[in-house]
Amino acid sequence: MQEQLPQLARSFMLPGSHYDADKAEYVVQFIAALKHTKGEWRGKPFTLLPWQEDIVRTVFGVIGKDGYRQCRTCYIYVSKKNGKTMLAAALALYMLVADGEYGAEVYSCAADRAQASLVYREAAICARECPALAKRIKVLESQKRLIYSPTNSFYQVLSSEAYTHHGINASAILYDELHVADREMFRVMTHGSSDARRQPLHLFITTAGNNTNSVGYEIYQKALDIRDGRKIDPSFLPVIYAAEQDDDWSDPRVWAKANPSMGHTFSQEAMRRAFESARQNPSEENSFRQLRLNQYVKQSIRWMPMHIWDACDAPVDTDELTGRVCYGGLDLSSTTDLTAFVLVFSPQDENEPYTILPHFWVPADNLSLRVRRDHVPYDVWERQGFLHTTEGNVVHYGFIEKIIEELGERYNIREIAYDRWSATQVVQNLEGAGYTMVPFGQGFKSMSAPTNDLMRLAMSKRIAHGGHPVLRWNVDNIFIKTDPAGNIKVDKEKSTERVDGAVAMIMALDRAIKGGGDRTGASIYDQRGLLVIPN
Repeated sequence: MQEQLPQLARSFMLPGSHYDADKAEYVVQFIAALKHTKGEWRGKPFTLLPWQEDIVRTVFGVIGKDGYRQCRTCYIYVSKKNGKTMLAAALALYMLVADGEYGAEVYSCAADRAQASLVYREAAICARECPALAKRIKVLESQKRLIYSPTNSFYQVLSSEAYTHHGINASAILYDELHVADREMFRVMTHGSSDARRQPLHLFITTAGNNTNSVGYEIYQKALDIRDGRKIDPSFLPVIYAAEQDDDWSDPRVWAKANPSMGHTFSQEAMRRAFESARQNPSEENSFRQLRLNQYVKQSIRWMPMHIWDACDAPVDTDELTGRVCYGGLDLSSTTDLTAFVLVFSPQDENEPYTILPHFWVPADNLSLRVRRDHVPYDVWERQGFLHTTEGNVVHYGFIEKIIEELGERYNIREIAYDRWSATQVVQNLEGAGYTMVPFGQGFKSMSAPTNDLMRLAMSKRIAHGGHPVLRWNVDNIFIKTDPAGNIKVDKEKSTERVDGAVAMIMALDRAIKGGGDRTGASIYDQRGLLVIPN
């Protein structure tokens, strides 16, 4: 019995579960009756590659002690060009016609209709070209829908552009490219939509992305935690093919870790050509790492190495800060966007770090829209208390003024720096309330020194930010612009995501350092504008 077990099943099975080889074989043979639809493989039987067969046999062959499939969620994380779309299409057809589910509802989901249609298109061609299925499946091309009348079942394409919150009773949900999934759609489709089914299947097939605040990244982290034993979910099967961050990206053995179909769906020589192109053109490196090595990367190289920032996450005790001297930075942004006010507390002795205490606001009425648009968990941050909302569809500056005044009663706010080009009634009102407001230019002259200081202090662990997630997101979004003299500033044109909190922090840090005289004047960048990080 042990010899019959697929490799994945050996660690997946629970006490009381068993492996049904006949059920697994039935699915494998169903898929073998289908034919490839593209390229040199077109018209040939879809014979599963070893890694694909291992997944299929584990998902459908491991039966729990209740008599139903143990696997309810299968997460497949694999690089481009490894045959994931055809595998998803074959499993969609199986769940539609052969899973023994009357009234099956199979949904293919993705961020947009074009992406969601990729799996459907493969499934529709397979259905038309398989004589047994062609007689029984009706293809409604205009609706992106397949109907299997014998069991009153259907397969439907859904995208974040058009989906319903009600009436879904899914027997199977196939999510393609989860790294760009719409957060609200994912919640609706996966939370409760399959509760009426005995053995539903959620199949997530995705490559790496570049947004670490996305729902796709959260599920990726969950998959890693389950695979590595940090979390337990016996119904979740993690299948991860990826290079590690510190792997040698020039090593063909590393390529194989992320590409189990290399040598079958594409050649190692094709992989080598892609590598050589990326090696000779640094602008292609991130794409190669993301799409070919399946590593989460940023769209471009950011300024702050996040391992340096994360090492400064010492807890911030607000009670201990009561009465302490601090300096504020205020970035009002626009009335419909993120507004930031950051306090920087000066050290009381040479061993103490600069303490960062940020506050963020967004309009309450567009919070859910912002979550869907930006793929950023503003709603989660609000529930956790890291982000505040103001009533209406614009930021209520009067509310922010009141909060700042309340903070001024608790802390000794010496100065508040603000962008002089965004001066508003808020500045006048705060001056009227007794605050020293300091206009702060956003050019190289004003921004270079404190931006250098921020990096210098972070590298020496002389700041403490408590791991505030909104501030971390802002810092991670920073791009830097360098002038011929080696001065630097935040490049807001390239920093397409929000950096308001980081800018407010830099302004406040400048005032705090000037107040304490803690500035070396030395640049930590070379003449090319590249960061010099000591070993």
